[in-house]
Amino acid sequence: MRNFGKTIKIFLIDGEPNGRMSCELSNWTGKAFKIPRKKIKDSNDRPELDSTGVYILFGGSNKSENRDIAYIGEAEGIYKRLIQHLSAKDFWNEAIVFVSKDENLNKAHIKYLESRLYEIAMQVNRYDLDNGNIPPKPNISESDQAEMEEFIENIKLLVNTLGFKIFEELRNTNQSLDEQLNSIFYIKATRGANAMGQLTNEGFVVLKESEVANSITNSFPKNLINLRESLISDGIIKKENNKLAFTKDHLFTSPSSAAAIVMGRSANGLTEWKLSDGRILKAVESN
Repeated sequence: MRNFGKTIKIFLIDGEPNGRMSCELSNWTGKAFKIPRKKIKDSNDRPELDSTGVYILFGGSNKSENRDIAYIGEAEGIYKRLIQHLSAKDFWNEAIVFVSKDENLNKAHIKYLESRLYEIAMQVNRYDLDNGNIPPKPNISESDQAEMEEFIENIKLLVNTLGFKIFEELRNTNQSLDEQLNSIFYIKATRGANAMGQLTNEGFVVLKESEVANSITNSFPKNLINLRESLISDGIIKKENNKLAFTKDHLFTSPSSAAAIVMGRSANGLTEWKLSDGRILKAVESN
C-alpha cells in the first residue's frame, strides 16, 4: 500500500519547545494537545479541553530501565479529569489529549477510542499500562466504527510524531514474508550466542527466542553488564532449558549494543550481524 505525505501543524502555545503544543493534521477534524504535567493547571485557558475526548498520560518507570508507563483514559471534560490525575497519579510527566474540532465525539465514541487504544497498546507491548481495568468496548454503528478507526489511525500518527512509540510496532508488519526473511540478520557465536535481528528506523531489534551467550568476558564493559542484568531482571531475557533467550522482540539503540548483549563481549554490530548470504550489515548499508 502506498503511503502519502502528511502535513502536521504544530503550534508552541508557550513559545518554548518543552512547553504546551497543539497539533493539527491536514484534512482531519481532530486536534491534539501535548501538555507537560506542570502546565496542566495553566491550561484552563484552552476551551477545547472542556470538551469530550481521550487522553494518554506518559511517565517513566521506577521498576524498570527498559519500560515506560502510560495510562489511557477518556472524559467528557478533559481539563477536570487531568486536574484529578495530578493528585491521583504521580508517575506521569506529560499528557497527550485528543478532541474533535467540530465537537462530534460523544460518550460512546470516546469509550470506543479508549478501548481500542488500550487494545493496540497491549498488543504492541512497548509500555506498561497503569489502567486498573480493561476499558470495555461499547457497541456503535458500523459507520461510527469506521469513522473512529480512521480517527485512531490519525491518533497513532500524531502520538508517534510527538515522540511516543506506544502504538508503533517494533517491526514492519506490512512487509511480505519474503521481504521479512531477506531483511533478517544473524549472529552465531561461542558460548551459546545464536540470534536474529532486524534494522529499523529506530535502531536494531533482536527477535524473540534469540539465544544469548550464557557468560560474559572479563573485559565486558560495566554499562553493558548493567544492561544485560536489567534485561534479565525485567524478564526480557530468561533462562530456559539451560539457555538464555529473549522472551520478546527488543529494541536496541544500535547494532553494536545488540551484538554485545547477544555475544557477551564488546562487539562491532556492523560486522558481526550478517544476512543469510553472508553479507555483513556494514556492506548492506553501504550498498
